[in-house]
Amino acid sequence: MQCIGYILLGMTFPVYFELGPLRLHPHLVLEALAYAVGLYFTLFRRLSNAAQKSDLSPSDRTSISVGALAGALLGAKLLVLCQHVNLLTQDWRLFLMLALQGKTIVGALLGGLAGVEITKKLIGVRQSTGDSFVFSVMIGMMIGRVGCFLTGLSDRTYGIPTSLPWGVDFGDGIARHPTQLYEVGFLLMVFIFLRWICAQPRFNQELREGDLFKVFMIAYLAFRLAVDFIKPEFRPLLGMSAIQIACLGGLVYYRKDILRLLPIRPLP
Repeated sequence: MQCIGYILLGMTFPVYFELGPLRLHPHLVLEALAYAVGLYFTLFRRLSNAAQKSDLSPSDRTSISVGALAGALLGAKLLVLCQHVNLLTQDWRLFLMLALQGKTIVGALLGGLAGVEITKKLIGVRQSTGDSFVFSVMIGMMIGRVGCFLTGLSDRTYGIPTSLPWGVDFGDGIARHPTQLYEVGFLLMVFIFLRWICAQPRFNQELREGDLFKVFMIAYLAFRLAVDFIKPEFRPLLGMSAIQIACLGGLVYYRKDILRLLPIRPLP
């Protein structure tokens, strides 16, 4: 851990990518890569047994992907405005910049969920489709969060100051929790766990179509609800930020699934 801390403390942010004469911003590069990889696996590859068994037509699959993307973009923008609404009176120029450039993963996930459900109603699809997207979403999120980390202070996804050996100075002389890397590690664990579940020869018969995605959403929303307490955010309600309130709302939405899935164990 101490060695990791030394490596991280020695970095200078943002960490640009050098490509010949070009000097590319890490957030731009890795966000574009995240979208490209996510769309590739969503549209052309199947990463789960549940997705392989899906009988969605290519046109329905594309329509749902478009609905998810549209909802994700809208949700990401709306929630980032709520998250930083305090800047309207403190620094309206920064608020305007965040309104134009900022986005939130939680808003994207919840907005994407709404976009998928609306699209499915419009095209008459009744089956659950989340399992077809869950692994590609996680891959994209992990790549994107690495970009957030390499961007440094301007990304505003860092944690509060810490004296722990892996604290990172993002450029202001203060060692902070690298919450972006915490998220990458958490997503990797969830990814491995769900892949392991899919690989079981006797898949738990209690799991329904769409449960892989629900497990991911429940786990991620709970993680963000917890980890955002160590981020320096504006907390207007009950000591929680807008993102945490959205996470809580998402968990309430999944409350029946939480109660149903908690007792489930993989069969031996």
